[in-house]
Amino acid sequence: MTTASHISNRIIEAVMAQKLAPGARLGEQQLAILFDCSRTIVREALTHLAARGIVTVSARRGWYLIEPSREEAREAFEARRVIEMGLIRCTRDVSKSAIKQLKSHLTREKAAVKGEDIGLRSFLLGDFHVCLAECLGNNLLADTLRDFTARTTLIAMLYQSSHDAAQSCEEHVRIVQALEKGDLVLAEQLMQAHIGSVQAGLQLQAAGGDPLAHLRSALSPLSPAKARSAQELHTSVRKTGRRPAKPPEESSTYLGALL
Repeated sequence: MTTASHISNRIIEAVMAQKLAPGARLGEQQLAILFDCSRTIVREALTHLAARGIVTVSARRGWYLIEPSREEAREAFEARRVIEMGLIRCTRDVSKSAIKQLKSHLTREKAAVKGEDIGLRSFLLGDFHVCLAECLGNNLLADTLRDFTARTTLIAMLYQSSHDAAQSCEEHVRIVQALEKGDLVLAEQLMQAHIGSVQAGLQLQAAGGDPLAHLRSALSPLSPAKARSAQELHTSVRKTGRRPAKPPEESSTYLGALL
């Protein structure tokens, strides 16, 4: 029997695999048909995801995946930085079995980066951080990071991340190498740099400034000189019935701009 937990986990996996885009609508009836269950179970799953900050609901639009603002994107990366660096900082020892599990994950990551399955590649790159928390012995933070990873995946899709998958995988490799050597200080520094480089690949620079700048500029009054020039042109057209000819160099500049 399909459970609410099964549905919510499938949605999270689809997000991490970039198969569901920010703002995608999640219809209760459609999900009930897909999972062969009641709308009550679907609603329970979506309610859990809403509490975890992955979906939101509107009285008119229904359920849909979040579309984080630029400020929310910054907060999400800051939260991940605090959690993941703190996780490494609080670690006293990394077992051989944990290193083995992390290396196994990296092997699948590398294969996915070289392959053509973009969804699998995206999922494994994000799931590395969840796997790391599990290997360092904190399942509670692993669950938290799963949600934050899903959120930052939506952010990467929304703000057109340019961060290279191969680079991300290589950064994961260096973090695990530092953990294997027992150099937790270096591992923490590498994690900070990694999260920073992923965040730097987002197009968030337009966040600052006046949100009405373009409209404000378009609707601002003309300067007195420009207004007078425009008025003189209209007067000339009314009197002569034709516009004044442009000098040759001006036409040349205009064509050059077009070409």
